[in-house]
Amino acid sequence: MEKVGILALQGSFAEHAQILKKMGVDFVLVREKETLKDITHLIIPGGESTTLENLLKTFGMWEALQLAINRKQLSVLGTCAGAILISKLFPDCGFMVQRNAYGAQQSSFVDNLESTVFENLEGIFIRAPKLILDDKLTKTKILARYKGEPVLIEGEGFVAMSFHPELSSEVRIHEYFLEKN
Repeated sequence: MEKVGILALQGSFAEHAQILKKMGVDFVLVREKETLKDITHLIIPGGESTTLENLLKTFGMWEALQLAINRKQLSVLGTCAGAILISKLFPDCGFMVQRNAYGAQQSSFVDNLESTVFENLEGIFIRAPKLILDDKLTKTKILARYKGEPVLIEGEGFVAMSFHPELSSEVRIHEYFLEKN
């Protein structure tokens, strides 16, 4: 049975909590290393990736996350900053990121995305990273694109995206993550 956690150190964790409540999914807020051993799925919110990484390391959670991921005990969904952390936490994730590739904070925007998985999907981009796929790793699946570029991808044990579905009350990506991973 799945046990869902939301990393609640910084960023848009409250918005992800609202999505899970809307879906009727029980979850815990993850603020300490001990909570990680009790979950099977982790949501890493958007926020500031360097701050999140430093907090994870300060609280001794970085190594615990890496261990759980390497043992395939934990699936991770990451939005924006969370996608940046996924690119660092998963050793063979098949992608890199270019930070703030879609513009600075004042250049934030909302636009329609191209997807064969999710009809009428809208993306909210705030200092969003570009997801750069490694063509040699064919396990990474593109779930949505923006102007031809991948912005929502799935790999072994993770779903990563450049945008913020939690800010638009979009539940389908969270549902997909919990069903498929």
